[in-house]
Amino acid sequence: MKRIGLVIFPGFQILDLVAVSVFEVANSWLEKPEYDVHLLSEYGGQVTSSSGVRVDSERFDEREYDTMIVTGSLDIPRASDGVLQFLRDASARSRRTASICTGAFLMAESGLLDGRRATTHWRDARTLQRRFPKIRVEEDKIFVIDDSIWTSAGMTAGIDLCLAMVDRDLGVEISRSVAKGLVVHHRRAGGQSQYSSLLDLEPRTERIQDALTYAKNNLDKPLQVEDLAEVAHLSPRQFSRTFRSETGQSPAKAIENLRVDAARMLLEDARHTIDAVAMRTGFADTERMRRAFLRAYGHPPQAIRRAARASAG
Repeated sequence: MKRIGLVIFPGFQILDLVAVSVFEVANSWLEKPEYDVHLLSEYGGQVTSSSGVRVDSERFDEREYDTMIVTGSLDIPRASDGVLQFLRDASARSRRTASICTGAFLMAESGLLDGRRATTHWRDARTLQRRFPKIRVEEDKIFVIDDSIWTSAGMTAGIDLCLAMVDRDLGVEISRSVAKGLVVHHRRAGGQSQYSSLLDLEPRTERIQDALTYAKNNLDKPLQVEDLAEVAHLSPRQFSRTFRSETGQSPAKAIENLRVDAARMLLEDARHTIDAVAMRTGFADTERMRRAFLRAYGHPPQAIRRAARASAG
């Protein structure tokens, strides 16, 4: 059985405990449980999260753990010497050491990320790079695997990180079953962007939000301004003016960004050819998709796919 240690500290982000559920659900799919999860803290006993919820923990010990995972917090956490030394010692004894969100700062402070590729919440990625220049921070990744060191982006990216661990340990079919049990899409690949075009747009009114939702669900269609205006119950002229006022973008630019987002996700799945991705996301042909990718990322679709495969490998 693989012993999993989850390091928590006062003010930790309780959402990071979703890692426990990933391994718990994985156990439920197996005839014999594979994972034994322990919440660990420097002094043991109850530890209060940033939300005020308290959880019980075990005191740091010298047992060997297959995997050690460090949680994060809403703010950049500060670690005691005891926490940092435990991470160094535990990492030397563990098959893999990981962090969720800003837990990467604790790993960085302990020296575990020196000379490594790593990521963290997009909001804090540049701070991580500035404070720890020996790290190669990849700020736009869901998670990064560098040999035995795993780091993830913020919040729900911890689910993707742990699903990837289950995938490595037990195979893709089990990890897919776990994802279904958690009612999430099968894990996002590590190379996938942390950003979402819909989040960037943030329209103020339901009319524009409804039009964007319709667009996202119908990317394989032409999606002319007239189509979106009809969904929003506005004239095409009113819609274009209102859309730009609320989002800062033209409808055409926003639709292209949504298509690029969707295409990038599909490219990370080797089952889809580049031609098929272009058709499914409404680009009509690969050349149009290539130009859109160059505008958005500075790289063509083939380069994005290679990067995703390298990260997954």
